[in-house]
Amino acid sequence: MASSLRMRHALTLFSAVDDVLCHRVRLVLAAKGVTYDLIAVDPQDPPEDLIDLNPYHSVPTLVERDLVLYAATVVCEYIDERYPHPPLMPIDPLSRARLRLAMLRLEHDWVPQIQAIQFGSKQQADAGRKRLRELLTASVPLFKASKFFLSAEMSLADCAIAPIIWRLQALDVPLPKDGKAIEDYGNRIFRNPGFARSLTPQERNLRELPA
Repeated sequence: MASSLRMRHALTLFSAVDDVLCHRVRLVLAAKGVTYDLIAVDPQDPPEDLIDLNPYHSVPTLVERDLVLYAATVVCEYIDERYPHPPLMPIDPLSRARLRLAMLRLEHDWVPQIQAIQFGSKQQADAGRKRLRELLTASVPLFKASKFFLSAEMSLADCAIAPIIWRLQALDVPLPKDGKAIEDYGNRIFRNPGFARSLTPQERNLRELPA
């Protein structure tokens, strides 16, 4: 581990200040009530500590003593198992598999659209907005089906999708006409004090928290 890294808490998280995957990890940590050191990182100019710790120099990267984890999915599942209360995955294998598949689709289908909007050309951004709205429209029945995403209780899947919903206004992606279920879902998550704790100042400025 890089000798220049100084930690006040057991966990240190290298995180971008406005990134859906990093926000996902911070939301899991907030849901668990875990304290940690946050090191803000510019992904285009990673600090020496991160370069030494992670061969991909990517964020999010979580450090716990001699353990270094990267990739949001790996980090989130570790946190859920390392700090088991409250649990963020169901007990039965079928439900866990369904949620894992949903998170995989979010990461492969939804997140690239956000990255295209944020960092791509105008043509790429417009295409990303169109595709993201299509994905939202197709998912409306899932938001209507249960209180949380594919579950009656908050799960790791909610920690993955809530940061996306939080950014829609800032990304200029309107909800579909029948998207009230998505809006209601988002507000249920956003009113949770843990969600507010998960936000960086930059993310807090993207929109207002609901009353």
